[in-house]
Formats: sequence, C-alpha cells, structure tokens
Amino acid sequence: MQGSLLRDGDREDSKGGHKMLRRYQLAEGRLAETTDEMSPVLVYINPDEAERRFLINTLRLDEHTLSSALDPDELSRLEFEPDHIAVVFKRPKYYSGEDNFLFKVASTGAFLFKDRLVVVLSEDAPMFDGKCFLKQHTVADVFLKIVYRSIFHFLEHLKVINLVSDRLEQKINSAMENRYLLSLFALEKSLVYYLNAINSNGVLIEKLKANSGKVGLSPEEIEFLDDMMIENSQCYRLAEIYSNILASLMDARASIVGNNLNVLIKRLTILSVVFMPLNIIAGIGGMSEFSMMTQGIDWRLSYTLFSVALVGIGFVTYLILRNFGLEKPPKE
Repeated sequence: MQGSLLRDGDREDSKGGHKMLRRYQLAEGRLAETTDEMSPVLVYINPDEAERRFLINTLRLDEHTLSSALDPDELSRLEFEPDHIAVVFKRPKYYSGEDNFLFKVASTGAFLFKDRLVVVLSEDAPMFDGKCFLKQHTVADVFLKIVYRSIFHFLEHLKVINLVSDRLEQKINSAMENRYLLSLFALEKSLVYYLNAINSNGVLIEKLKANSGKVGLSPEEIEFLDDMMIENSQCYRLAEIYSNILASLMDARASIVGNNLNVLIKRLTILSVVFMPLNIIAGIGGMSEFSMMTQGIDWRLSYTLFSVALVGIGFVTYLILRNFGLEKPPKE
C-alpha cells in the first residue's frame, strides 16, 4: 500500500525514505524538482536492478560505465557513445562519525545527451546546492556545474581536515596513548585518496577542454572549463600541502607521545625511589624493637620524631635525585 503512493520509477530508501529517482526541469535559469517524466535532468541514487535495465536497454547506457559510476575506486574518465557522452568523476563522500576521521571519495556518473542529463550516484547527496547553480540554461551547463561543485566540495573538506588536524595536534601534546595519533594517520590516508581523486578530475577536465567541439560546448562553457581547471589545480596544490605537512611531521608527533609516556614513567620511578627507604624504615618502626629502643620516652614524642625523620629522609632523597638530574624543573 505504501509503495503504491510512490511515483512511477521512484522507490524508498530503507533508512530514510528518500526518493531514489529525482527529476528536475530548467525554469528561468534554475533547476526545479518536477514529476514530469520528460524532464531534462534525471538523478538516480543507487539504482536497483529494474532501473539499471531501463538505463541500459532504453537509454542505451553502457553497462560497464554504469557500474563504474557506482564504484568508489574507479578513476575519472570521459567516453563517447553514439548518442551521448559518458563521464565518471570523483567527489568527496559525506562524512559520518562512524568513519573515525577517514574521509572517503565516491564516484559519480554523468551521461550527457543532446537534450537530457542523467546523473547516477551511489548514495543520496545534494547535487545542486551552491551559488554556481543560481543560473544555467542548458543541460550542458548543469553537467559542467556538477563537476565544478565537486571541486568546491573537496575544498570544503580540506578546510575541515586542516581544522581537525590542528585540534588533534593540541591533544597529542599531552596525550599518553596512541588514539589521537591514529586519527592523524587516518587524516593522512584521506589526503592520499583526495590527491588521487582531484588529480583524476583534473585529467578529466583537460579531456573535456580538448574535446570541447566534439562535446558540443559553447564558447562560454569552454571559458568556464578554463576556470574549472584553475580551481582544480589550486585544490590539488592545497591538498598536497596539507598531505606533505602531515607526512613530514608524523614522526615528530609520534615522538611526542612516546616522550610524554617516558616523562610519566620517570616520575613514577622517582616516587618509587623516594618511598623505598621510607618503607624500610616504616617497617622497622612497626616492629617491637622500636618500642624497646624508645622504652623510656613518651610514645607520642617518639612517634612524632619518627614521622618527622621519615619526612626529612624523603625530602633529602628527593633533593639527591634532583641534583643528579633525574628530576629537574622545566626551563621557562
């Protein structure tokens, strides 16, 4: 009964009830969601077997390329088919707390026809947010701005990674365990994935520029490709800088954690050394021989003097250790 309320071609996500097929139309330079089956922009989110059959048999999408669009390990590429062009590009995967500071990448497929654009995603994600989608007139405009939006998505994630890295470094300065260090390793691994994905997108943009006539781009769209190349190059350099910083200082951060642990062990050792002679003397004081030695002295006085002697011996032991350099106050 519930499934009958869905539009034809739509279905529900088992987790959140999201529509798996979304249709958009161009109205006054903007994209608006519609129910029209002839809408120029179709977005498939993790298509099921029936939707895949429709895309392959009716829209004549290549089955291998369609599978590549859902494969997170696939590299960006451009392919020319008889009635459309097929593009696979990389974008950042939305982060969740379960990822434990590991930022992943995902693939997206865009199939550009003469008057229609089909986008295939492996997971639900907002595709048309941002200022770049305030004005577009053709499906080619929409296609280029989807790729352009992925560049800014990478930049946004790089800023978050840099912020998280700074906070983890502050935690490491006083950390005794490897938890924060392992989080930095995850960030470093994420940047390697990002560098590969951003570079792959750069190669794709260059191919689009070289085949702009074959793709059918207008002079304005070709100029927009030049801007995309510049933005992607800057994004790659920024990711490379962050990656080099994390990699070059990782050994130093590991040494900090080890040094903090060594300082703690040294302090515990000093406490053990200070209390070792006190334990021996206190053991003697608890024996009957001490009472025999102080038989003619009031017990209140004898034990008070004994306690003062213990404190004095402990303090002298600490001074001796300090003079030998085992415990020195940090220099300002």
